[in-house]
Amino acid sequence: MWLLFGLIAIVTTFINLYLYTTGKDYKLAMAMGLSFTALTLCSEYSFVSSWVQVEDWAALEDVVPGMERALWFLTIVSILLNIVPILLELKNKK
Repeated sequence: MWLLFGLIAIVTTFINLYLYTTGKDYKLAMAMGLSFTALTLCSEYSFVSSWVQVEDWAALEDVVPGMERALWFLTIVSILLNIVPILLELKNKK
């Protein structure tokens, strides 16, 4: 499920940027991009939680360290890309 949410987050982020560059209202796409980023994180957390419940420590040791860095990086990129239009609008108003 986290993969599906992640792909939707990526697509809606690019839709957000496309709508901004064409001068259309992008705020719904921005909200969807950020929302699906949050759902991706929650889904990944649930996935890891299932490994803890069955005490699959090998899977946790193998996957969690790399996924932690990837999730931090991708979440920061998602937030920055989704707020770029707002920052550009603020800059253009000054």
